[in-house]
Amino acid sequence: MKEMNDHFPTTMEEMPQLMLDAQLCFPLYAASRKVVNRYSPYFKPLGITYTQYIVFLALWEAGSATVGDLCRRLYLDNGTITPLLKKMEESGYITRSRSKQDERVVTVQLTEAGWDLRRAVREIPELVGSCIPLTKEEAVVLYGILHKILHEMD
Repeated sequence: MKEMNDHFPTTMEEMPQLMLDAQLCFPLYAASRKVVNRYSPYFKPLGITYTQYIVFLALWEAGSATVGDLCRRLYLDNGTITPLLKKMEESGYITRSRSKQDERVVTVQLTEAGWDLRRAVREIPELVGSCIPLTKEEAVVLYGILHKILHEMD
């Protein structure tokens, strides 16, 4: 085992780019997980997940959307969103229907229960937001930076 290690540097000084603290992706990932986890106590009694919540947000805003539109808007792939939508449909929150013009296109619409859920979650953004240690100005700057990353990496 010692012989194998002779080929590798003994300190990270020789490869500082591989240090965890040198990775921009890590604090983005860890902060995202911490923020998303703050939603769990609010969503658990409602029986929804964070990913379902962002689907609801997109549908409340648009009224209805195709699966492809939701994938693009939420930065999700088909393999992630399809089982999610199936569960939301089984829970009575949405309906899915195939386009008569193009069978490959599936449109998602909220049911009355899906629209009604807005009342149950309307306070959650403020409750979670109050747990994030940023001033309003810092939050606006961070939001801009994150959206710049999202849009320019497409």
